[in-house]
Amino acid sequence: MPRPPLARERVLDAFESILIADGERAATLDATAKAAGVSKGGLLYHFGSKEELAAGLLERLDALTTADLERMTAAEEGPVAYYVRTSVMEDDALDRALIAATRLAQGGSAAAADMLRHTRLRWEDTIRPHVRDRASLDLVMLLSDGLYFNNSLDVHGPERLVPRSEELAELIALVLSATSR
Repeated sequence: MPRPPLARERVLDAFESILIADGERAATLDATAKAAGVSKGGLLYHFGSKEELAAGLLERLDALTTADLERMTAAEEGPVAYYVRTSVMEDDALDRALIAATRLAQGGSAAAADMLRHTRLRWEDTIRPHVRDRASLDLVMLLSDGLYFNNSLDVHGPERLVPRSEELAELIALVLSATSR
């Protein structure tokens, strides 16, 4: 697949950044064009409306999820350990796309809510063969959700809300022992 034009990617990056920082209402076409350093006409060349811009962001999320699933499937540590370990946000492209899609869903976008559900189901489908039952799958998914949520609250103060390094490795070992086939 050919690489999208650089200006198109800059527009998506700007839209994503505005969504994350200021929410869906602030992510107007004008604000996005300004943040991307393109004219509004330049933005409209790539995305004819805010809905098309949102659709482009959701396509990005889908592509990033596909790449993540490939890494998860190939991970030497196994899909469950990979999924739990990567649930601690690293401010990478997938994390940013997920947060931006969540902001769109919070703003009332049914397409974004559907994509977030679809993304979660794809992760579940990849993990399911590696756990012993539905309760184990729920445990992995909910633990991941908790790590992700608490990471968003962690301001790196004296209390660590999210385990790191050895603590995370111990947590992953515990989850694997509780959920493995």
